[in-house]
Amino acid sequence: MSIVLNAAQIADLINATCSEPRSLLGYHEFVRKQDLPVALVRVLERDALEVSVYWEDESEASARPLTQLHPAGLFEGRINYRRPLVPYRLLVRYRDGTQLIKHDPYYFTPQISDLDLYLFGEGNHHTLYRKLGAHPELLEGVAGVRFAVWAPNAQRVSIVGDFNFWDGRRHAMQVLGGSGIWELFVPGIDAGTLYKIEIRTHDGRVMLKSDPYGLQMQLRPETASIVNSLDAYEWHDASWLEQRRHQQAHKSPVNAYEVHPGSWRKHADGRYYSWKELAEQLIPYVQDMGYTHIELMGVAEHPFDASWGYQVTGYYAPTARHGSPQDFRDFVDRCHQAGVGVLMDWVPAHFPRDSHGLSEFDGSALYEHADPRQGEHQEWGTKIFNYGRHEVRNFLVANALYWIEQFHIDGLRVDAVASMLYLDYSRKAGEWIPNQYGGRENLAAIEFLKQLNWAVGHYFPGVLMIAEESTSFPGITQPVHLGGLGFTFKWNMGWMNDTLRYMALDPVYRRYEHNLITFSMVYAFSEQFMLPLSHDEVVHGKRSLLSKMPGDEWQQRASLRLLLGYMTAHPGKKLLFMGGEFGQWHEWRSHEQLDWALLDHANHRGLREWCKTMNYIYRERPELHASDHEWQGFQWLDLNNANDSVFAFLRRASADAEPLLCVFNCTPIPRNNYLLGVPLPGRYRKILDSDDPAWGGSGYSNQYTVDAEAETWAGFTQRIHIHLPPLAVTFWQRG
Repeated sequence: MSIVLNAAQIADLINATCSEPRSLLGYHEFVRKQDLPVALVRVLERDALEVSVYWEDESEASARPLTQLHPAGLFEGRINYRRPLVPYRLLVRYRDGTQLIKHDPYYFTPQISDLDLYLFGEGNHHTLYRKLGAHPELLEGVAGVRFAVWAPNAQRVSIVGDFNFWDGRRHAMQVLGGSGIWELFVPGIDAGTLYKIEIRTHDGRVMLKSDPYGLQMQLRPETASIVNSLDAYEWHDASWLEQRRHQQAHKSPVNAYEVHPGSWRKHADGRYYSWKELAEQLIPYVQDMGYTHIELMGVAEHPFDASWGYQVTGYYAPTARHGSPQDFRDFVDRCHQAGVGVLMDWVPAHFPRDSHGLSEFDGSALYEHADPRQGEHQEWGTKIFNYGRHEVRNFLVANALYWIEQFHIDGLRVDAVASMLYLDYSRKAGEWIPNQYGGRENLAAIEFLKQLNWAVGHYFPGVLMIAEESTSFPGITQPVHLGGLGFTFKWNMGWMNDTLRYMALDPVYRRYEHNLITFSMVYAFSEQFMLPLSHDEVVHGKRSLLSKMPGDEWQQRASLRLLLGYMTAHPGKKLLFMGGEFGQWHEWRSHEQLDWALLDHANHRGLREWCKTMNYIYRERPELHASDHEWQGFQWLDLNNANDSVFAFLRRASADAEPLLCVFNCTPIPRNNYLLGVPLPGRYRKILDSDDPAWGGSGYSNQYTVDAEAETWAGFTQRIHIHLPPLAVTFWQRG
């Protein structure tokens, strides 16, 4: 660099169009003739009349005045002897008469290493959130915040906030070579500081953006990022994490209670519950009900309440609706101390168009595809991530790891995986671009999902990765090293659709759709499945679970007990959306709390007690969870009785373990002395009956034990005669 600025350089600084301001501003040493060193300090301080400089070992009175190079606030001064390379102070007097002592942000060298840039460039910087974003740091004894952002196509990037009057000319960032990363350390600010990123595009537009890697954001409708700290919480769940690390998820009970935190309960004035309030009420409720996990919707920051959290603008920021990031950490910590796992919805499939978000972040299609045939979800009005770009994959993989590392999340339910896998998802002919081989598979997204699941499994064994995926794409839960995508579980959308369709039928017509029940076992072990009765099934005119059921109110409640019993008995992990456990009548409304007043009625208390009983029997009986994904754990006892709408199967914990018999009567007609083949002789004892008056049933059958007869029936050497209550499930065991 020349010791003298030329007119073009001065213009770049004054007009804030310089991409490398640190090469011109700050502290620089030169060697003149006869090897005499010269130190030069150059400062751009808007609205300054005078600027002086002094070092820590000097007094303020000895500050050396700098020479004004330009009235816009450009100053410099030369020192004809070598100073130690340590931070110095600026004494600034402004035109309004105020005076300020500050450190020079352009003194400090970049903190992002060449290795960081290399790993980011190849998409493998798994702790990128520690490098990009805003981080309070102490550099050379000076406290401040280091900012870094990726904006490769920007002409200039600045940090703006209250600390600089939201003036993008004051803290222009330094681009780091050809990486597209811009960085600047701003002394004198700390956690809690509001900021945004100001971007000047190559076509001269100036945009304000939230920080993609920002750790906290303002509550909507405000959109500024907030400086927050990593590792700023003392955890108390070490024993939980150690247990999780060694847990065999496929052989363990996983039963999630899906919760929208904004509408589980609300204050009378409509305010959301805080994480602290949710911890005090939701955790004991879930613990008492016997669920193993809470699955949370809408954790990451999102601007629009009605999106339920599925249009994310703050991928690294827990939503401000319920409190601070530390409050959310405390909520998860208290869940773990209570023995409850925490899953969260995670949305890597798309992002919204909001101007402060990722859309056209640096004036170009950066995180998304430029071509709308690849980069837009027309159905949802959102943008699609460009999974073929290393830096975009890195953003998402690091984000998943961030939630697990920083918030101890026990699993991610990955939203809309089907939309990621197929280029023609929800598109007509001519509205999509085939892959390089002419096919419809999104090869880049497939590789991203493999990279994601490998990384999570590598760093955090025991964490669950759950795919919401509705197609027949093979190998969703096959390990990556065996050619699969590597998810732990896949939502069984086929089971959900068929089961709800069957249960919504008038019982007189169920005989004609018996295959809706039996078909699920054709593919039940092709993947590691989770059975979802999620929020998507109780909105948009689909009706609540209870109101889907046909018949009078008694039959509706009986059918709901039957449905929940069937889900418990069917192979696969479980998920139930809030309100389904006590039979909410109306659809879920995200703007109001659940209808808790229903629990004033015995019938709804009975439904909840039935659901609670199902949860506990599922957890306590290995027959219902230890062999969820193996044929050895399932056997049909009665498959083909479509005419009576009766079916039965057994569940085993292992191939040679004692069976649990599960018998279902899907009509309101009792079936006395129903013949059922069984594999073993002896006495069978009824351990559960959904028609029991304790749950609101009729108490039809008082048969509690039955002895097997040595008579062949339906391929078995033994048979039993049992009384089947109406619209009910009964469980039986030997002994």
